[in-house]
Amino acid sequence: METPQKGNENHQEATSPSNAGGFRGLIYEQYCKAKENAEAYPYVWASYLIVYGGFGLWVSYRYRKLCKTEDRVKALQEKLRKLRQEREPGSSTASTENVPSSSNKPTK
Repeated sequence: METPQKGNENHQEATSPSNAGGFRGLIYEQYCKAKENAEAYPYVWASYLIVYGGFGLWVSYRYRKLCKTEDRVKALQEKLRKLRQEREPGSSTASTENVPSSSNKPTK
């Protein structure tokens, strides 16, 4: 009775990707270790998912908000640029040269 089981195990080991060697085998071994660990400690892995998943959601929310704000600022700058060109059609370059920047202002 033991010989069929050994034969069956040998067949499973031969078809297992971990015995294939190389990079694919290493990846499969790491996957098996992580899977066993997750099955042994489900609450730890669940807490990791909750904490890092929440952090990921927060980062994506802030990034989207930043992108929307940046788009609004670009649109407002374009509106101001058009208004400025309408008011001063010929001297748009001269007016930018005459405006002192904050670094050129004299200090008291």
